Amino acid sequence: MTDVVLSGTGVFTPPHQISNQELVDSFNAYVALYNQDHVDEIAAGTCDAKTPSSAGFITAASGIEQRYVMEKDGILDPRRMGPKFALRDDSDPSMMAEIGVAAARAALAQANCAASDIDLVICAASNHARAYPAIAVEIQDILGAGGFAFDMNVACSSATFGVQAASDMIRSGSVQRALIVSPEITSAHLEWRDRDCHFIFGDVATAVVLEAADLANAPRFKVLSTKCETQFSNNIRNNNGFMRRAEDRMGDHRDMLFMQNGRKVFKEVLPLVSQHISDHLTHAGLRAQDLKRLWLHQANKTMNDYIGKKVLGRVPEPDEQPNILQDYANTSSAGSIIALSKHSDGLETGDRGLLCSFGAGYSVGSVLLEQV
Repeated sequence: MTDVVLSGTGVFTPPHQISNQELVDSFNAYVALYNQDHVDEIAAGTCDAKTPSSAGFITAASGIEQRYVMEKDGILDPRRMGPKFALRDDSDPSMMAEIGVAAARAALAQANCAASDIDLVICAASNHARAYPAIAVEIQDILGAGGFAFDMNVACSSATFGVQAASDMIRSGSVQRALIVSPEITSAHLEWRDRDCHFIFGDVATAVVLEAADLANAPRFKVLSTKCETQFSNNIRNNNGFMRRAEDRMGDHRDMLFMQNGRKVFKEVLPLVSQHISDHLTHAGLRAQDLKRLWLHQANKTMNDYIGKKVLGRVPEPDEQPNILQDYANTSSAGSIIALSKHSDGLETGDRGLLCSFGAGYSVGSVLLEQV
């Protein structure tokens, strides 16, 4: 079996930033307009008044302080409350491919690897701009990569599931170099008019280069092992899809965007993820104290703090479990990769860390890495 190394990571950060206060100002203006437009229904009890939010509430509930987005004005327009993207011709690169390529080129540069040397591209993301042709094939074409490409969607776990799939192919010898790209334009699947979730997500793109160890020019980590797990749940869901046009539904289309039963997710996912990590370590013959770093999915600071404490048996030191949530918000599958990319310094040869993501499905993916 061929050893697999992770030799490069890349992050594309969108050009626009929205602070909690900007978001709240826009949301509260929308609430005022809504309540004014529905004053008679609210008085008659046939419609509920909407409740304003606050920047302090967002930080306390999530640990998020700001987020990056591809388009800002439409999101902050109280009459629109959603991004407004310029139309692109079919002959133009899609937005997902465009930002994915930017992250991929950064990862390839760090790996000292040419795009033409890549023989597998996986676009691993929670939402895809279209059903076909695959975004991954478009990224492959723009980069000039070889081999083959395909899209993968396991929601917030997509990137780690992509790492497992690519690692297995490299180990078996079917490919030699792989690129896992996660362009997450989450602003387009978020209901910005929903007080319970409008602050959660941000846009970003990440990329990871995996290679056969004997071919790598700049190996950073050896992939020791991977583990993936799924368990069906409706508590995080998006019902948008090609069959909707054939269903004669009227009225509310809220379920075509991100929906979550937050309390149930919190209660059910935390023990699932903690046990998953424990089982992975046991199977690999490692103990929690063997880990120097945890690069966790960036969904909620309280969740990460719980998992870190449960896994390590104590409160993690800040450098042991780095958070990027405060700057990027939840970026779905890309979050743990951002944490890895920006917080992998200070490790010595032989030090081990665990990359883990989790989300809708439920799904959990983890990757054990060793500094080389």
